[in-house]
Amino acid sequence: MSVRVLPVRDDAVLVELADLDETLALVASLEADPVAGVVDVVPGARTLLVAFRPSAVSAEALARDVRSRPLDALAAREATLRRIPVRYDGEDLSAVAELLGVAADEVVRRHADAEYAVAFVGFAPGFAYLTGGDPLLDVPRRSSPRTRIPAGSVALAGTYSGVYPRESPGGWQLIGTTDLPMWDLARERPAFLEPGDRVRFDLVGTERASVSVAATATDSGENAAAKAREDDDVAGFVGLEVLKAGLQTTFQDLGRTGFTSMGVSASGALDPVSLRAADRLVGNDTTEATLEVVVGGLELRAHGPQVVAVTGAAVPLTLVRRDGSRRSAPLHTAIALDDGDELQLGMATAGVRAYLAVRGGFAEEPVLGSLATDALSAVGPAPVTAGRLLGVRPTVGAPSVMVESAPARALPRAGEETVLDVVLGPRTDWLSADAVSALTGQVWDVTPQSNRVGVRLAGTPIERERTDELPSEGCVAGALQIPPNGQPVLFLADHPLTGGYPVIGAVVADQVPLAGQLPVGSRVRFRVVGPFHEIGGPAEAADGGSDPRSDTNPEHDEPEQAGTDHR
Repeated sequence: MSVRVLPVRDDAVLVELADLDETLALVASLEADPVAGVVDVVPGARTLLVAFRPSAVSAEALARDVRSRPLDALAAREATLRRIPVRYDGEDLSAVAELLGVAADEVVRRHADAEYAVAFVGFAPGFAYLTGGDPLLDVPRRSSPRTRIPAGSVALAGTYSGVYPRESPGGWQLIGTTDLPMWDLARERPAFLEPGDRVRFDLVGTERASVSVAATATDSGENAAAKAREDDDVAGFVGLEVLKAGLQTTFQDLGRTGFTSMGVSASGALDPVSLRAADRLVGNDTTEATLEVVVGGLELRAHGPQVVAVTGAAVPLTLVRRDGSRRSAPLHTAIALDDGDELQLGMATAGVRAYLAVRGGFAEEPVLGSLATDALSAVGPAPVTAGRLLGVRPTVGAPSVMVESAPARALPRAGEETVLDVVLGPRTDWLSADAVSALTGQVWDVTPQSNRVGVRLAGTPIERERTDELPSEGCVAGALQIPPNGQPVLFLADHPLTGGYPVIGAVVADQVPLAGQLPVGSRVRFRVVGPFHEIGGPAEAADGGSDPRSDTNPEHDEPEQAGTDHR
């Protein structure tokens, strides 16, 4: 087949290739001869997601470049054999056997007898897509994803096998379990499986297998420095003491880059506009980590003089002086705290996430080069809890404090409507002919199942035209994935790297931060700003009228924390 280049977002495209070999060949080509402006690539089963800077290269120029590259077979390399002990006790084993028309013992025998290869890593750190198994073991994903799948679950989807690295929602068919961690930051090689590895599953009894491995990655999220501080005498501590943590408070910065080959997404602040503003207000570099506070409820006490600022969601601020006097404090302004002063964040009246920066920055140990806490993969510092002492780095010299006005944007409110612009693709044509009209012709409700992984929307379902399995492919923040129930999930920063449900379009890049501020109970309307067509190829329904999927009128299914399955 010819190479197709499809729109993903205004700063990303999806290159569709004939098979996995061509995909890996294009990855190798782009690594050997990079394109200026390309930020990252995420391989899928037969696609390559390419993120780029529009200021450096256009989608059309990028499409011409990738179409001109040879897609020769990759040179063979000596592959490491990785063995995984498995108890074949999965709750879907009988259902899989019935789907395939064989006995459960036959499913086990065929799965354990085969040798696999790691094709690519996606969805979450350590989640490897394994190819090369018995051709009989070809089963669809579950029509209704589970909200909780235990870590170590061995599963099937399509022709792939995989092992869930941590507890998460997901839609694969569960046939067994293993005690061997697939992801462990305490190991020199955190991912047990990496692209190119050979894999065999070793059948063990129904008892729990004994596996000698280090602690899991989740444990390593609470870094040693934080634990040591909790044992220190508070009297000698300089920084911020957490009196109340609120609904959810995490460390967030602009995210981690360079680890997609291990299945690690960027994560980072859902509203980087507000994060940068908070850092500027206290004189920090705008890459400095802040506290991302969901809804409100955070209360802090200063140990030693501190300068803080709060931006983002409209939360009332109360400053309680050491002598007990109280007064309100302004948002989007530097606030000086003396030793013993307290700052209280009330409940948000607009938006959902506030960002608190402190001059000097938080003295936390980065995880893979970042303090971003990834809700899906559990990479990063542990969520902030009451009683925790947050160290603050001393400032050098006299940092300037920026005085600036709040960003000129209205934050979403519960009950009110927000309009978001959408670029159609890459799988608009997998959905029904009226899918775009269904997306844009109604107002969608933001449900309580929303979180940092994605915003779950409720409305009249969007129907699929194609019912076959979509091979897993890369996704971006802002993507609108359509699971089998037809209710869109709008991916946010902690989305899985790859997904197995069709994406109808994506919110434009500069509005993704606004999507991260959608509170439960708010409403969303989508407006298409570009028709769906192959980039550099023939436009589909160029007149915008003959095919509703090109209508520009306003109107992996991996495990995912927002409750849908993104693998």
